[in-house]
Amino acid sequence: MFEWSEEHQMIREAVKRFVDEEVRPHVEELEHGDLPPYDIIRKMLKTFGMDALARDRFATQIAREKSAAERDEKPKEASGGGRDAGMSMIPTIELCRVCPGMVTAMGVSMGLASAAIMSKGTIAQKERWALDLMTMDKVGAWAITEPGSGSDAFGSMKSTARRDGDDYILNGSKTFITNGPYADTTIFICKLDEGNPPEQRKVLSFVLDRGMPGFVQSKPLRKMGMHSSPTGELFLDDVRVGRDRLIGETEDLPAGGRDGAKATFMIERSGVAAMALGVIEECLELSVQYAKDRVQFGKPIGEFQLIQEKLARMEVARLNVQNLVFRTIEMSASGHLMTLAEASAMKLYSARAASEVAMEAVQLHGGNGYMSEFRVEQLARDAKVLQIYAGTDEIQITHIAKDLLRR
Repeated sequence: MFEWSEEHQMIREAVKRFVDEEVRPHVEELEHGDLPPYDIIRKMLKTFGMDALARDRFATQIAREKSAAERDEKPKEASGGGRDAGMSMIPTIELCRVCPGMVTAMGVSMGLASAAIMSKGTIAQKERWALDLMTMDKVGAWAITEPGSGSDAFGSMKSTARRDGDDYILNGSKTFITNGPYADTTIFICKLDEGNPPEQRKVLSFVLDRGMPGFVQSKPLRKMGMHSSPTGELFLDDVRVGRDRLIGETEDLPAGGRDGAKATFMIERSGVAAMALGVIEECLELSVQYAKDRVQFGKPIGEFQLIQEKLARMEVARLNVQNLVFRTIEMSASGHLMTLAEASAMKLYSARAASEVAMEAVQLHGGNGYMSEFRVEQLARDAKVLQIYAGTDEIQITHIAKDLLRR
């Protein structure tokens, strides 16, 4: 794949019109936290039939799993073969041109939270929680990061689950949790406290609902960028849950809690390329127009060689990140899964490219670029977090290098 197909272009134009009409007019409200993004996201899903498609996919998978259970067989995992990942990436790209935080809020709920249940949960758990997350009928959060952990998510994890008869007692706190303040359903990741050393403890995931006794969700935190993606803290004080809320309803999942969380990171990392592409495309478009319109020393600044170099480098970054997106689409269509190292390499390059392009766009705009009325200021703030969440640049480098050294 070397270019968008005619069908892709038609979808992009339709999504772009929706973004122009339904998102751009509300950017100020979204940026200042006066308007949570969820109703706009739901309207987009309904407009393009994405919620109906999610319901159809869910019904097909559940029917397949129930049939396999009746025959006492392991259900066949759905392959990506034939699926057009481009159709799911296009809304991400177009939204990120205007409001990247909306993609983060949507991706965590529809992607990370629902995937945690769909990949390891029982049929009953999937029917109880997953479908509502996949359609955004309910808002989801995926809670792994803690105040003292960050990149060392598992090693420094202090949140615990303690057995109490047939129930578990959950304690701990989480921070930097996307959708945390508004989540109806939260995937809470913690360690089983059996009296053994923390590094030897099993990692378990539980499904929590808003309003459970002892479960507190903070107000949105103030942050540098991605203001349209509400972020908060979670506090658990002796929250009692039954085994029905333990994902898989077993402490001994075949792949283990750590592998499940890592698989979720892979999904998140591969999606960053599409987010980065949207940021880069918008910054480039704004910069080209500004270079034509802005006159200094008697001529448009686009005629100056240093400005031309900035534009040229932005275009190179756009082409490279777009090719990474195309590669993801092709791999999905052929049923190939990306390795953790591949997903890390894609995220590392794309996140850096988006941040560099956005900062160059600010520089090209000069003093105007530092003002909030010029959109490159927001995009520069939003782009930076792509180098931090879902694993910092430094963590991506570690995963890539370790993979190379194992060969």
